Amino acid sequence: MREVNRLLTFAGIIVVAPGVFAHATGEDITDEQKRALDALHLRKIDLADRVVVVNPGGYIGESTSREIAYARATGKPVSFTAPA
Repeated sequence: MREVNRLLTFAGIIVVAPGVFAHATGEDITDEQKRALDALHLRKIDLADRVVVVNPGGYIGESTSREIAYARATGKPVSFTAPA
């Protein structure tokens, strides 16, 4: 995600990205924190013009699947860094 963020930023694109990567870092978060982050990610999608899904190897997790469905339901174009 950092590399995609960097590339898009240098291309002059404003990037609104997740701020916590607990799944990648092994950080423990509470159920309440998880729910709050899930809601925050949807609000970030509301602010976006489009959504770029960073999905190495084509992997898409449960939360990301929900976010993709939300983005599409609100008319946001969705693209992927790897074939989904």
